Amino acid sequence: MKPGLRLQILLLLGALLTLALVPLFFAVATYTSVALTELRTVGARSLGRAVASHISDARGVRSPAALVELLESQVGIDGVESLTVYDRAAKRVASVGPQATLPRILDHVRRSEEASFSLPTRHGAGLAIVLPSDHGSVVAILRTDTAVTRAAPLVRLVGLYTSVFALLLLIVSYFALTRFIVRPVDQLSRAARRVAGGARRLDVPETGSRELLELGASLRTMTERLIAEEEALRKKVAEVERTTATLQQTQKNLVQSERLASVGRLSAGLAHEVGNPIAAILGMQDLMLDGGLTAGESRDFLTRMRKDTERINTIIKELLQFARSSDELVGKGNESGSVEIAVHETVTLLRSHEGMAEVEVTLDLYPDLPAIPLPTAQLVQVLVNLMLNAADACDGQGEIRIAAGCQSDIVTILVEDTGPGISPEVRDLLFEPFVTTKDVGDGTGLGLSVCAGLIKAVRGTIEVDPDYQGGARFRIELPAVRSDDKQLGGPDPSSS
Repeated sequence: MKPGLRLQILLLLGALLTLALVPLFFAVATYTSVALTELRTVGARSLGRAVASHISDARGVRSPAALVELLESQVGIDGVESLTVYDRAAKRVASVGPQATLPRILDHVRRSEEASFSLPTRHGAGLAIVLPSDHGSVVAILRTDTAVTRAAPLVRLVGLYTSVFALLLLIVSYFALTRFIVRPVDQLSRAARRVAGGARRLDVPETGSRELLELGASLRTMTERLIAEEEALRKKVAEVERTTATLQQTQKNLVQSERLASVGRLSAGLAHEVGNPIAAILGMQDLMLDGGLTAGESRDFLTRMRKDTERINTIIKELLQFARSSDELVGKGNESGSVEIAVHETVTLLRSHEGMAEVEVTLDLYPDLPAIPLPTAQLVQVLVNLMLNAADACDGQGEIRIAAGCQSDIVTILVEDTGPGISPEVRDLLFEPFVTTKDVGDGTGLGLSVCAGLIKAVRGTIEVDPDYQGGARFRIELPAVRSDDKQLGGPDPSSS
């Protein structure tokens, strides 16, 4: 868990105090020790001179035993470690305390000159003082360690003061941060959570630093603006919902209008296609009822009536097939079809058709085309319809090209002719029922509608290529039935 702002600031402040006070403490301790040692050294020299002078004065009037008693009375006073008396020949006369026979001491004794220098003692640092006199020299060794200089208590006092100061500073900082920063920030956070929970107003704290008060005022202004924008957005959303509902209702009305229009076109086409044969049949029946016809004329009328009746029957069947569902058109099973077989069956079926006698049929099929979800018989029905329409457009003379290929798991079939093409006015309505470019009595206008239903039932598409020049081109695209042991591929037939 990440530490809070208050703890982070206190840790940073503690680190800064450590970096600032610890070196200061050691500097003060070192300076104090050095200063006290210097003062002790100066005092030791003065004390040594006094002791040496007193002993020099007593040498002339006291015996060696009395002189030793005098030396013993001085050792231990103010850190005096030992006292030694030498004569002019540097021979020891009397000595009390640990003796120091350093070469430097004897050298100064022989030269009868005053000197002082540091040396170690059994208690720590010490100072040796050589004082010459008329009768010889006196050597005094004094302690200068911290126990004598009393530097340790002063250093501890400085350390205690530094620690107490740092602790008080951290405590004061803790309460200051709590009062002026952390508490107002917590209040702002709780107020923001209340707004997030649905409150409509941000209650900012009234205490704290100037910056936090300004921040709270800015947050309150921002909250009020966001609430106002939210209200405006809700109004817009409600307006959009009302508009959407209106559009949906309008769409329903348009769909209903389109359905009515489709029903009207279907009724008009049906009335036209069925009405003419019925009118002819009724006329011929009236003539036969009136009598006076020869046997040949009666037979001719009956033949015509049968032909018109068969035409009406064909129209009704195609209309019923157009009205059937997609599942009924392609079957409810999972039967697949072969493009290659369907094309060859179509060509074989139409080879003896009277309208295809002078039409040249060209095939351009990519080998090993994958299967399609449309049964072969249904694909034959589609191709027969397209080829017959192409032959009629070419007036029985010209060329029809059927090409097929596969690319990106899509099987494409093209049916092209060299006829006059399809006008843009008819192209958009070509797949609607009872729309035909043939003369009256030559077609019902339901064939392409049925073909479109068959193709769409298997999620395919059929369309007229508007960019094709030199005739008409119908493009059929069907999804390929994938096989695990067969790689789908091939060129786009429109590129060949």
